[in-house]
Amino acid sequence: MTTNPNRRAFLKTAGLGAGAAAATTIAAPAIAQSQPSVTWRMQSSFPNSLDTIYGTMETFARYVSEATDGNFTIQTFKPGDIVGGLQVLDAVSNGTIEAGHTPLYFYFGREPALGFATGVPFGLNARQQHSWWHFGGGEGLINEVLAPMNAISLACGNSGAQMGGFFRKEINSLADLDGLKFRIGGLGGQVMARLGVVPQQIAPGDIYSALERGTIDATEFVGPYDDLKLGFHEVAKYYYAPGFWEGGAMLHAAINLEAWNALPAHYQAIVRHASEAANNWMLAKYDAVNPGALKELVSKGAELRYFPQDVMEAALSAANAYYDETAASNEAFKRSWDSYRAFRDDALLWWPVNELAFDNFMARTRGRG
Repeated sequence: MTTNPNRRAFLKTAGLGAGAAAATTIAAPAIAQSQPSVTWRMQSSFPNSLDTIYGTMETFARYVSEATDGNFTIQTFKPGDIVGGLQVLDAVSNGTIEAGHTPLYFYFGREPALGFATGVPFGLNARQQHSWWHFGGGEGLINEVLAPMNAISLACGNSGAQMGGFFRKEINSLADLDGLKFRIGGLGGQVMARLGVVPQQIAPGDIYSALERGTIDATEFVGPYDDLKLGFHEVAKYYYAPGFWEGGAMLHAAINLEAWNALPAHYQAIVRHASEAANNWMLAKYDAVNPGALKELVSKGAELRYFPQDVMEAALSAANAYYDETAASNEAFKRSWDSYRAFRDDALLWWPVNELAFDNFMARTRGRG
């Protein structure tokens, strides 16, 4: 019997079509299962008027959504929507929210080693901090500390070197710090207390009113762009540099450990990549907006000052004494400090040779082009 060639072609095509249809039928549920619907709530420690810091959290959430075709949604909230700005890590730990965007040094009272997650006085600059986090053991050390708190953290933003802040009176010598009520966060406050400062930890949204009323004499926050938005120059005239307690302040996506472990592995990878991308976005944004903001602050009456040498030297000595004393009684702090200090000391061998030499030359020659 002779088979019609057209029939053979039809059978072949039909067979392939059936196989393809079957494959499609099998694959569709697999795709759906690989992109489960997940909704998280994430709160910032900073008000949404600070579009760079708060915007970093929004950018992170958008990246996650885009990478999952909208199947993984992170709802973003400002301080007070769920908890106060200084209670974000607590809310993450107890599962009130799945994630928070916050500098971990806000919680050094729970564990001093968390200061290294954000940065410590006379520590690393932004690039060095990021390098220590990924290649110097920082991420592992900090997440080891966070594990008993039912949390994990990812690098998610950096301000770069911060300003020293706005002061109602000039600081001409170390003696001018005695009794000064200074809003300053993290380990910087512990160091400044050794110089006679009375540190105050105040949520960002409450700083202006405290400075205006005289409840505090000075405040540090981030840098020109945010300081301008918050209007500190209206109630304090003198603008000091540098913020030696935050040479490169890293923020984090703090995540509830159970919520993290419940994610599929590829969702975890997406969250990690989104966090890294948001980290880069924040630093680049600040580098773009701070120069113009500084010009505007000066034009509005802010007087730029630098801390006197005796203040810097005394602060460095106080910082080293604090680290050594705390390390002697706190094993987690000691491990972090040993790692951080070794990384910093190596970085400071390299940095002046090339990076700093280049930066200083370019600063001296600005405007020649």
